[in-house]
Amino acid sequence: MINYNPKDWVSFIFHVHKADTIIKLWPLMLSVAVFSGGIAYVELNYLKLAETTYIKNVGMMHNLLGFVISMLLVFRTNTSYDRWWDGRKLLGALTNVSRNLAIKIKALNLDTEEIEFFKYAIPKYGFALKEHLREKQYFGKDSFLIEIDGGKHIPNQVATSIVSRVYALQKADKITQEQLIILSADVSQFTDICGGCERIRNTPIPYSYSAFIKKFIFIYVITLPFGWVFSLGYFVIPIVPFILYVLASLELIAEEIENPFNEDANDLPVDEICNNIEKHVKQILD
Repeated sequence: MINYNPKDWVSFIFHVHKADTIIKLWPLMLSVAVFSGGIAYVELNYLKLAETTYIKNVGMMHNLLGFVISMLLVFRTNTSYDRWWDGRKLLGALTNVSRNLAIKIKALNLDTEEIEFFKYAIPKYGFALKEHLREKQYFGKDSFLIEIDGGKHIPNQVATSIVSRVYALQKADKITQEQLIILSADVSQFTDICGGCERIRNTPIPYSYSAFIKKFIFIYVITLPFGWVFSLGYFVIPIVPFILYVLASLELIAEEIENPFNEDANDLPVDEICNNIEKHVKQILD
């Protein structure tokens, strides 16, 4: 995730960052510019259609479709941002649960061996979840504290180890039944958070909807020179690629943030959140 000053207009306008969509779109924009120039040249110099009324009125179609495509893109970006914000709330909940569990463990006055286990296991769940959402494997440092089978769901294995240790404490009469219930409630939230994150990651925008928007944008932009060349002339060469840039950029941004757990520039700061959990848990349990 990019950290920035939202009040610094100059850097937004004149600085080109690797996250800017123009870097991804410039080959397509250049192709559209060449296409628009070819259409303008043929229509103005050979077809001589400038005086044909029904050809001039083709631009009316774009005015009507422009409203429709704007509504579709607004819905698309809002839906993607909702997924991004939902992911941020889940990661915030993961931070809070980790801190609360560490605080409760600290209050139990357990021996050093038990404290060291929870100091390792609680933040390990965050790191394991992060790598799981990115479809990677995570074993972490000093993995001998928790036995991990790399071929299985690693966050579930970490949560199972924490639950098993909590039940072992109760069986050894180191905690009471009431304390077991309180700790179990916190640990169960780890799995709830994992399920919510998996729901976001595994449920993208329906294929038909995403494909329709891309086709709609392409057809809309490709047909612009045919209707606008009579009023704009060769100015369609820079104007049509700019319209493509605006419309396609909204779709690209929506695609990027609909799965907010990856390492793209506009995704959530998952690494930073996991590092903060590790730091805070260590501070509490030390």
